Amino acid sequence: MKKTIWTFGLIAGAILSLFMVATIPFLDRIGFDKGAVIGYTGMVAAFLLVFFGVRSYRDNVRGGTIGFGRALLVGVAITAVASACYTATWEVLYFKFMPDFAEKYGEYAVQRARSQGKSEAEVAKTRTEMQRFQESYRNPLYNSAVTFLEPLPVGLLISLVSAGILRRKRPDGEAALVAA
Repeated sequence: MKKTIWTFGLIAGAILSLFMVATIPFLDRIGFDKGAVIGYTGMVAAFLLVFFGVRSYRDNVRGGTIGFGRALLVGVAITAVASACYTATWEVLYFKFMPDFAEKYGEYAVQRARSQGKSEAEVAKTRTEMQRFQESYRNPLYNSAVTFLEPLPVGLLISLVSAGILRRKRPDGEAALVAA
C-alpha cells in the first residue's frame, strides 16, 4: 500500500507543483481570479491520479477487490502526499521569491470589495481582515496550514468519488472457497 500511495502521491504532487510554478510568474497579468481557476483546474488534473492510484492498488495489491473504506483510505493518503508537495513548493516560492504576495492579495481583496459596490465601512472591514491575514501569513506554520488546506477539499472529493466507483467485493463463489 505504501508504494502505491507514495508513487501516485508524488506524481500528483509534482503536477500540482508544476502548475503552481508555471502560473505564478504570470499572476500579475492574469489576476487572482483567473489564477484561481487555473490553479483549481490543475488540482483536478493532478488529483485524477487518486483514481488511478486506487485502481492500481485494487488490481495489483488486493487481487481486484477493495471495499469503500480501504479505497477511501488509499485516496486520502495519496491526497495528503500530493498536498504536502504542494505546500512545500508554495513555502519555497513564497518565502524565497514572493514575500509580497499577501500584500498584493490584500490589495486585490480591497479593490474587489470596492468594485462590488460595498460601503466604505465594509471596505474598511475587508482592509482590516486583510491586514490581520498578512500578519498571520508571515508565520510559516500558519502559512503551511492554510496552503495545505487549499487542495485538500478537491482531493477528498475525488477520493470519495474514486472509492465509490472502484469498490469491488469478491464474487460470492470466491468467498465460499476462501471460507472452506
